[in-house]
Amino acid sequence: MLKTALKPKWIGTLLGCLIAATLFVLLSQWQFGQSTEKAPTTSGKTENAVPLTSHFQPGRDMFAPDADQIVTAKGRFVEGSALLVNRLKDGAEGYWVVAAFLPDGAPEGNVIPVARGWQQEATAPQALPTGSVELRGRLLPSEAPTAGPSSEGKGLKDLSAARLANVWDRDSYDGFIAIFDATSAGADVGAASAGLEPIWVGPQPEEDKVNWLNIFYGVEWVVFAGFAFFIWWRLVKDDMVRDQEYQTELEAWKARQAVRAAQAAGEHTASGTEPAATHATQPAATPQNHTSDQAANERPSRKDPHA
Repeated sequence: MLKTALKPKWIGTLLGCLIAATLFVLLSQWQFGQSTEKAPTTSGKTENAVPLTSHFQPGRDMFAPDADQIVTAKGRFVEGSALLVNRLKDGAEGYWVVAAFLPDGAPEGNVIPVARGWQQEATAPQALPTGSVELRGRLLPSEAPTAGPSSEGKGLKDLSAARLANVWDRDSYDGFIAIFDATSAGADVGAASAGLEPIWVGPQPEEDKVNWLNIFYGVEWVVFAGFAFFIWWRLVKDDMVRDQEYQTELEAWKARQAVRAAQAAGEHTASGTEPAATHATQPAATPQNHTSDQAANERPSRKDPHA
């Protein structure tokens, strides 16, 4: 088969298959590259603080574009609203201190839960700061409420805005703020001022999206690349088979010719005449015998359908 494959036309065909396969592989790589949609970075959007009242309003559900945004708010804490919510910090069990915050500019009576800081002991939180407070923190979606208090009965299991709205008997935003810092009249009233550990909640990582249709197309182009070589191999094999069949027919024709020559020589020797004279005295063959004799002695020819 190697001898057939080294024919100039099949070498040229192989080069064409290599070019086509290279193009198919490049198309496959492009499809694989398009199959994964990178998640947009949040550093240019969610990390730039915006006013709470212009970014999100009470009375509506919080969707993905609303969550994770760092917001600022000015208002006051609702006296006596502080409570504990079970929360782990670096693997240690403890509590978030959460209180109701009434933002300026929000519809009257609407509060938003604010997580001021974390403490390990289930002791009563310190008194909330009074007066006007300016705070900055990350706006997060409300958690789903779970039944009952914690196993120790010292804190809530979740930070559900719906649950807290019932506890405080006030309308609430559908979300909460984990504050990073807070000031009142220029003084720090954040977590450290209340003996709490600060809370830091980073933006939620966005998952890359996978387009399976592009992956299918990428695999398809790889199959096409392999199929190009398969077609070349099949054409070369068919050509080799035709060569073998031609050689077999040629050998058979040569054998027939040798037999006929031997028979003719034997007849001439027995009659004692020269071949030319014998042919001169022989009667002409009938058209039917001549046609049959021509077909029997016709030299085989190789016809290449791909030539």
